[in-house]
Amino acid sequence: MKPILAIFCATLLAAAAKPPTPPATFDAAAVDAYMAPFAQAREIVGLSVAVARNGTVELAGTYGKSSLTPGAPVTTNTVFAVGSVTKQFTAACIFLLAQDGKLSVHDKVARYYPGLTRAQDITLLDLMNHVSGYADYYPLDFVDSRMEMPIAPDDLIQRYAGGKLDFEPGTKWSYSNTGFVILGRVVEKVSGQTLGDFMTQRILRPVGMDHSFFGPAAPGKGMAEGYTRFALGAQRPARPEAAGWLPGAAGLNCTALDLVKWDMALIDGRVLNAESYALLTQPRTLAEGRTREYGCGIGVKIVSNTIILTHEGQISGFQAWNVVVPATHSAVVILSNCEEWDAVDELKGILVNLILPGPPWVPTIAGTDAGQAAREFFRSLQSGRIDRGQLGDEFSRFLSEEKVREASIRLKKLGAPERAEVTHRSERGGMEVADIRLTCEKGAISALLYRTPDGKIQECLFQPAL
Repeated sequence: MKPILAIFCATLLAAAAKPPTPPATFDAAAVDAYMAPFAQAREIVGLSVAVARNGTVELAGTYGKSSLTPGAPVTTNTVFAVGSVTKQFTAACIFLLAQDGKLSVHDKVARYYPGLTRAQDITLLDLMNHVSGYADYYPLDFVDSRMEMPIAPDDLIQRYAGGKLDFEPGTKWSYSNTGFVILGRVVEKVSGQTLGDFMTQRILRPVGMDHSFFGPAAPGKGMAEGYTRFALGAQRPARPEAAGWLPGAAGLNCTALDLVKWDMALIDGRVLNAESYALLTQPRTLAEGRTREYGCGIGVKIVSNTIILTHEGQISGFQAWNVVVPATHSAVVILSNCEEWDAVDELKGILVNLILPGPPWVPTIAGTDAGQAAREFFRSLQSGRIDRGQLGDEFSRFLSEEKVREASIRLKKLGAPERAEVTHRSERGGMEVADIRLTCEKGAISALLYRTPDGKIQECLFQPAL
């Protein structure tokens, strides 16, 4: 092949592989059209995506293959392993038994496993919050030699919760799959059923998750095949974890639409009562007073002033994201049968941004934008001459001539402001509040600008930029 032709072909291939531009606002058709080229560009084997808004599923999209041989496509009924998304289901089983009066989330582990380390000092709630100190048996992102061999769950529990703790219970947060294997066995000991049977009878079937099941896949279940690759190699079938390594921590398999059913049932109070739901979604406060953004088997975060419930799931060959916005009865579910973590994380961020409520109300301000206003006021301070007609009365009074002279001397050292970036806008007292980073010739500075709708500056304070 001639060099010029080779370059031309390489350019075409690069252009074909470039991910498309994501939609700026949610439109089901636009999102659906975006998904297939995104999955192809990011080399994702298969995807099942569901988006609900205001309690209604507005997108149920499937892309790529559930299996590369014989090349079966993903459908809305394709089942994926959801990994650690299982944990919120296992925690819900514990809460259901508590509501039945058969246990308490404050029970000591010693009630069920007296031989475990510090079992008298660790509660079921500690296990659900990941603050027990028990070592995580699955900290890596591949199936190591241990997990190639089957293990009895009680043997796993004794091995990883019967030795030295990683830290004093309740003092730190550290993700531990071990705790959820214990919790799954507690459900079995108390209910007299397998965890799968209990979860199916009390959650999956009542919620209508008719395509979901707990435990290893069986023929006819419509299960996707998991894939993995190494160092940009070809996608190959992933070796699954052997029996006994996943149970209460990561043993659930779902369709995307079934997970949305769970999300809506959970936030609507159709799974747990109000007291249980509040504790399930309550971030854990550690012993020294710090709060961790995690409840019971579920992350609890604030994004754009909105509470979201979220959890990722990863096991060999699969990745999942489940994100819920209770305030708007919205959810995003992403299921994949490969290990393209960055790509799936990127997709999660794109879709979640589309379902979050809009930014809080900020008043319209007359005149120039906040960044330019801060830049101009900065220049005026540097010169030592300010236009008090552009200032509110109290801020003008605050800015004595002495303050202006001293500020001028200091701010001149930074040189001319070259760029103004508004990093955050909000409202307070009917004013626009803007956080601004000013980049100058010889450094950067942060500005906090308050303006009333008439455009007058009621406050503009400067501090060193990080």
